[in-house]
Amino acid sequence: MSTATERLRLPFTRPNILELAPLYEVLRREAPITPVTTPAGDPAWLVTRFEEVRLLLGDKRFGRSHPEPEKASRISTAAVQDGPTGEYSTEEADHTRMRRLLTPAFSAKRMRMLGENMEELVDGYLDRLAAEHETTGVVDLHRGLAFPLPVAMICRLLGVPEEDNEQFASLSERMAGTEIGEEAHRAREEFFRYMVGLVESKRGQLGEDVISDLVRAQSEDPSFNYEEMVRLCVGLLFAGHETTVNRIGLGVLFLLTDRSRWEALTADPDGRVDAVVEEVMRLGAPGDLGLLRYAREDVDIAGVTILAGDAVVLSINAANRDVEVYSEAEEFNPDRPERTHLGFGHGAHFCIGASLARTELRVVFSALARRLPDLRLAKDLDALEVRATLTGGVAELPVTWRSA
Repeated sequence: MSTATERLRLPFTRPNILELAPLYEVLRREAPITPVTTPAGDPAWLVTRFEEVRLLLGDKRFGRSHPEPEKASRISTAAVQDGPTGEYSTEEADHTRMRRLLTPAFSAKRMRMLGENMEELVDGYLDRLAAEHETTGVVDLHRGLAFPLPVAMICRLLGVPEEDNEQFASLSERMAGTEIGEEAHRAREEFFRYMVGLVESKRGQLGEDVISDLVRAQSEDPSFNYEEMVRLCVGLLFAGHETTVNRIGLGVLFLLTDRSRWEALTADPDGRVDAVVEEVMRLGAPGDLGLLRYAREDVDIAGVTILAGDAVVLSINAANRDVEVYSEAEEFNPDRPERTHLGFGHGAHFCIGASLARTELRVVFSALARRLPDLRLAKDLDALEVRATLTGGVAELPVTWRSA
């Protein structure tokens, strides 16, 4: 690691939840790979420029595992995405098997089927919010739509009983907590035990869901050990809702803090929603850190030498606002000519749930635009409560509209 005597410390202070710290723009220009100290107090390299972030996302010289996990730098005090994961000697083979097992579950056909059910769910959530609005005048779109929809959809896909939704959602929130210390790690242990119980309850009556598919695969493949299967189920359940919850909230904020953006969508929901979704994925930045990787060998890049075992934090947020790649990079503009972004990652680890997330965002934003064209924020952006978790986002989204 660098011998720099003074390191920048993550996270950098943001002006608000929709903007990044100005320091990111300086780093992209002057030090696209720079030594930092993580919130956990460990050394790491921070990568901020689109070119290097995209390159390292697909570079097999970097992985999620570490040959000596107990000595590896950690990114935070949360109990998820905080340090090395997986077996160092078999990481690539394990990942290849995971993609092979899960790809059918996220097929285009499955997403179309879920999409039809999703529209009914969203309409139901909006009906309940409308009834509440008649009484209160202000409703929480986070509690009433942005949070429950992704939770319900990943539960249906994985085969989690609907009555367990609140339990696992609470465990996820605690596990990602950055200010609760050991409580986050206790939540991870509880989540693991919960998933073991769910796996065993399914074993006698396997269904057409992802957890059942993984139980079948584990029973047929001795190299796919039980603990690895359970960890994978936990990871899917966590990741399958957390980032989408945040992107719905941030997308609503981007649209409602500039009336012209919202009016453009309400004028043509079906024609504009896909572009809106992609711009939300590019510009929405719920977390303040990035994706954690470890160098598997010494690598010279962008004027620095990253040593084997060094931690690297890939800032997707900063890369997606790179002025060398995007015109008016900080502006929310669904009509921009640049259509690519790193919101779902890149390369072999491109988010396997991207199609599900896109479907959820498309259904939510088009339904809001059609049904509530007068939708408005009921609280100033700077006054909104922000979640104290690794993945960030808002903890509330108070809105109002003129009743018919």
